[in-house]
Amino acid sequence: MTIQIGQTLPDIDIAVIDDGADVQRSSTAPLFTGRNVVLLAVPGAFTPTCSERHLPGYVKHYDAFKARGLEVYCMAVNDAYVMKAWAISQRVPAGFKLLADGNGSFTKSLGLEMDGSAYGMGMRSRRFALYAEDGVVKLLHIESPGELRVTTAEAMLDATPH
Repeated sequence: MTIQIGQTLPDIDIAVIDDGADVQRSSTAPLFTGRNVVLLAVPGAFTPTCSERHLPGYVKHYDAFKARGLEVYCMAVNDAYVMKAWAISQRVPAGFKLLADGNGSFTKSLGLEMDGSAYGMGMRSRRFALYAEDGVVKLLHIESPGELRVTTAEAMLDATPH
């Protein structure tokens, strides 16, 4: 079942990449507890829409999120080394964390997985963005297949507290 507004994000082990530094292991609880976070999820690092339109919008508007006291994380069902290379290639700024959900455990626990087998991708994350305060989901936008509207940086800036 898909996570709902008002529910607490599950505590799952995940790999974290920040500022192109070494990969760190963490559970998700400390990443969200006591913080206001926008989490965007993409079907895959280095895929066309994700690399050309989705993540670049968040990189461009990162300072606007920070000015509101919001942290920004981007997650994909990819291994940590792919996510680290993607962070470097996309010039992701320091403080903007990429989360590598290599086995899809966090994605599955949110109920937001999709079957990308028809495209040779296996199980991946649906394209979504959520806003959480202290680990509690306050806003959840899930894209329809093939779309990029409600999860863009601009859409999330419009939807999150000012």
